[in-house]
Amino acid sequence: MDHRKYMTILKLDEAAIASRRAFFAVSDEDLARLASLRPLAEKIIDAIVEDFYALLLSHPDTRKFFADEATIRRVKRTQREYFMGLFAGRCDLAYVEDRLRVGAMHERIGLAPTWYLGAYRQYLELIRQHFDAQLTEQGAARDGFLSVQRLVFFDVALAIDTYIAANLEALGRHQAAVRELSTPVIRVHDRVLLLPLVGTVDSHRAQQIMESVLTHVVEAQARCIIIDIAGVPVVDTRVADHLLKTAAAVRLLGAQVVLTGITAQVARTMVQLGLDVSSMHTVSRLSEGIELALGMIGKAITAKSK
Repeated sequence: MDHRKYMTILKLDEAAIASRRAFFAVSDEDLARLASLRPLAEKIIDAIVEDFYALLLSHPDTRKFFADEATIRRVKRTQREYFMGLFAGRCDLAYVEDRLRVGAMHERIGLAPTWYLGAYRQYLELIRQHFDAQLTEQGAARDGFLSVQRLVFFDVALAIDTYIAANLEALGRHQAAVRELSTPVIRVHDRVLLLPLVGTVDSHRAQQIMESVLTHVVEAQARCIIIDIAGVPVVDTRVADHLLKTAAAVRLLGAQVVLTGITAQVARTMVQLGLDVSSMHTVSRLSEGIELALGMIGKAITAKSK
């Protein structure tokens, strides 16, 4: 997913960024302090980046993300840019978009949040050590590190958001694929469709069925859709009600529903429940339903002469 898309998904506008900054206590004073520390950052950046990647390259679960020396040189260069961004003295829309780009890159290569968060822990520890060594004025190292820490935590939250957003998008795609598989509308003939139902039909799936049926009826300009319920284990009042509503919606589109797969047990249950399925054509076997549907469009199945 493009990092700019995350800005929209996460609804990151100026007001949202201000709210996040307040929550993570990233103040204007922190940003001004970090800007004043930029000369020091330029002095210590090489040592921090080298020590940081020494850790990543020494661990087998993170070493695998660095295929060759060219990759290592590239990511070190990117890391230097990220590090210096901490000392730019700003935390605005452009800053957030850049941080989302970094998070999206790590999510895209498959770096697990475990290693991502662990790497940041080491990153902060290295910064603290260098601040302690370089800032000898009382309280300067502590204040400088706290400012860095607040902004880094702000960045980490953005990165984790990209992981969550990407996973939710992937989940949505998978759910759409499952819905398509659970409601496979098949074209039997010109303007005749078939939907074989298998498994339990609950309220959520019933809504998916209706949406899928109506969409396919419109797209195929169908005159008839066969709904086969032979694979539905239980047909109760709720299931029948869903089928009746679907049939009513289909009729509004100028098509008809043929219900097939009705077993003796299902027929008995429908009668006992007092269900009125007269709005649909009902037959026992799918083959009979196909023959009936074809008859509605002026077609017929005939035996081939020998």
